[in-house]
Amino acid sequence: MTEAGQRPSLHWAEIIAVGSELLVPPRLDTTSLVITERLNECGIEVRAKAVVGDRRDDLEAILRAALSRTELVVVCGGLGPTDDDLTRDAVSAVTGRALRERPDIVDGIRQRFAARGARMPEINRRQAMVPDGADVIPNGFGTAPGLWLEHEGRVLLLLPGPPGELKPMVERVVAERLAPMAGAGRLLRRVLRICGCTESEVDERAAPVYSRWLAGPLPISTTVLTSPAQVELHLSVRTPSAAEGQARLDAAAAELAALFGADLFSMDGRALEEVVGRLLRDRGWRIGVAESCTGGLVSGRLTDVAGSSDYVGFNAVCYSNESKTSVLGVPTALIAERGAVSEPVALAMADGIRRRAACEIGIGVTGIAGPTGGSDEKPVGTVVIGVTTGGVRIVRTYRFPTGRARVRLFAAQMALDLARRVLLGVEAGRAFVYAPAAGVRP
Repeated sequence: MTEAGQRPSLHWAEIIAVGSELLVPPRLDTTSLVITERLNECGIEVRAKAVVGDRRDDLEAILRAALSRTELVVVCGGLGPTDDDLTRDAVSAVTGRALRERPDIVDGIRQRFAARGARMPEINRRQAMVPDGADVIPNGFGTAPGLWLEHEGRVLLLLPGPPGELKPMVERVVAERLAPMAGAGRLLRRVLRICGCTESEVDERAAPVYSRWLAGPLPISTTVLTSPAQVELHLSVRTPSAAEGQARLDAAAAELAALFGADLFSMDGRALEEVVGRLLRDRGWRIGVAESCTGGLVSGRLTDVAGSSDYVGFNAVCYSNESKTSVLGVPTALIAERGAVSEPVALAMADGIRRRAACEIGIGVTGIAGPTGGSDEKPVGTVVIGVTTGGVRIVRTYRFPTGRARVRLFAAQMALDLARRVLLGVEAGRAFVYAPAAGVRP
């Protein structure tokens, strides 16, 4: 309870992820995504997130700022037994609440070690230090208990960092404590995905719709995110009725589908490879992919989907010209005359893999990923994609932003999208072109 005796009502939250390891490239903060999803489900919106290293003064500053502007602050990490686990100390300093050792927690940790035939190191007693007035949240999967502290109308929730310990604790806390405090409202989200348009084009076309949604009885908020050759529209609505909110999002998604047509490939958050897989399965077709510059990236995405063996059989990475000829049957004379990165060769690769794999649809991808190998006519970033079936032959030449990894990502996305459009029987769309060079056809 708060000092005034009233339990705070929760609508907004901030998340603070603690740990210097989260500030270096090999490590990513993924647990905050789990927390966000669970909070959203009970109607609490996450408005900010911070990652802070193991420095007490930095953590205290971020805690003070978060407590000054939001109702719920969730801190994950920094509850271990070592000297660099400083979350409890920072919370004590910011709230002015003394830390006191709880003998029952010490006994519980000691028993956990004894069950493994080990002696509890004395440093683990740090994990039994609890700020005055805090509730202890048992940890069934580790030695660091969670802590719940209500302070000056705010709620501080401290969670252990390891995902195996954090996830079950979050589930329990949301169900038992946070959902009742969030009231009857829910925050519902829908993710729509678009391919073949830039972020600015999507926003320009959809802006009039957004403004109308915000003025409605159940306002819909929209966030636009971009990644290589893909734009995501994240729609969210706060509503006391889940059914009413879902109906509102269904209507909004249908409106965007009519606006963007075939460019919109997912209305439920599914990835492009999942959409293509579903189309193949519905038709009873199998697909073959012949890749050069993407080096297996298209095949990898297709086979990332569970059950993809239903429609993926034989794929090939034919990086050299010789392999394009020996594996796919691309004529040597054609490569010599038009170049390996050309529309006739991309179509021949698609036809070749379709024959070799005895499948109904084939994709051929060839291009110049860089950083070398480009020319004035075909600069780095030039990629040609062909898709063929028994009765359809479509090829597109693209110019993607430079950077080897980016070119490959763009190429894989557009290859899957071109296959999707062929499977749907819709216009293959214009090319996703950035600053096209002379002679590169959109």
